[in-house]
Amino acid sequence: MDDYRRIADALAAQITDGRLRPGDRLPPQRQFARRHRIAGSTAARVYGELIRRGLAVGEVGRGTFVRAAAPAGEPALAEPARARVDLELNFSLPPEQPALLAESLGGLLRPDVLAGALTPMGAAGTPAVREAAAATLARPGWTPDPGRVLIAGNGRQAIAAALAALVPAGDRVGVEELTYPLVKGIATRLGITLVPLAMDESGVLPEAIRSAGPLRAVYLQPTLHNPLGVTMPECRRAEVAAALCDLGVYAVEDAIYAFLRDDPPPLAALAPERVIVVDSLSKRVAPGLTVGFAVPPEAIGDRVASALRSGGWTASRFAVEAATRWLTDGTARTLQEIKRRDAAARQRLVREHLAGFAVEADPQAFHCWWRLPDPWRADTFVAAAARRGIAVTPGAAFTVVVSRAPNAVRLALSAPPIDTLAAALETLAALARSAPEDVEVE
Repeated sequence: MDDYRRIADALAAQITDGRLRPGDRLPPQRQFARRHRIAGSTAARVYGELIRRGLAVGEVGRGTFVRAAAPAGEPALAEPARARVDLELNFSLPPEQPALLAESLGGLLRPDVLAGALTPMGAAGTPAVREAAAATLARPGWTPDPGRVLIAGNGRQAIAAALAALVPAGDRVGVEELTYPLVKGIATRLGITLVPLAMDESGVLPEAIRSAGPLRAVYLQPTLHNPLGVTMPECRRAEVAAALCDLGVYAVEDAIYAFLRDDPPPLAALAPERVIVVDSLSKRVAPGLTVGFAVPPEAIGDRVASALRSGGWTASRFAVEAATRWLTDGTARTLQEIKRRDAAARQRLVREHLAGFAVEADPQAFHCWWRLPDPWRADTFVAAAARRGIAVTPGAAFTVVVSRAPNAVRLALSAPPIDTLAAALETLAALARSAPEDVEVE
């Protein structure tokens, strides 16, 4: 084997086992050549080989860096031990996104600016991020007051703070009968009881809220409901808002997916003194560097801020400074448009590959709800899909009462490359057309 390939193999092993981490800068080629007692031309061939394998990237004027992405070439639908197509977690990272974010962060990484971004920060954030967040969260009929915007570490923490502020331990919160799974975990930690509320094709039924018995609050997803993809029409929102006002009940309105479509006015526009809007940059930008937002009515703003502080749910200043840049320089808006187009393209794949099945989805959502055909059961289907290297979420994950779990799975569409998603959907369609007993003996 050529010397340069042997050295490249050794460096590749260091990258694989984590001794060289994504983003690490490799030594200048001249220094590398002296250290390894090789010619400069050989060092250049080593670095070229790493770049060819997708393990490193060269940046003009800066050097050669370990690449963050794993090298391509593995089969998309290999056995589970070798590869996993993730249709469980919903996060979208388009190929152009890292470059867009990096360009926007350039100024933040200057030492003088970074020094300020490393200091602590409270629930109120900064005036700049409140202004930027208010403009970003605004929807037809509703623009939040920047002075009421509070900053959390992420959307889950904003939800937790809102519920902690509203609901004493031991009390009851209404949720849609199929709901965001992490709300169940939040409720358990806070010691509160979730009460499932009946739904129809337009979302939660106002009568279900009225007849549920005493509730301290409700948690709702009016836009692109997870997992159903339902968006509550304006007339239903008005009915729900009226129920909240009549009963004196607060709502936590989760708007995490609202950026993907042009939405009717939020509940907060119809019942401004009864609704806390929560949102984050996890879906708009990226889950790995995000902030969350809570916009409470003025009367309970201090309670929500106190819950953020006492729960340790405030954001880091670095994340806030990054978010402010993305929100004000157009980066977040550019990503929003890219992700809208991407979601629509992925839903077209669902309609193509799962035609004939009972699939519910909004054409602009990053997920779909699949009611499985007989004789498949959700747990059996999930296990069979896993053996093919595809992870999907069973309906039971979204139910408050496990015994009422629907025979369905949710497919999160945003994470895999689009070609991989198409292949995975075709594999799942073929699986659903087969019989479970046939699958077991394969």
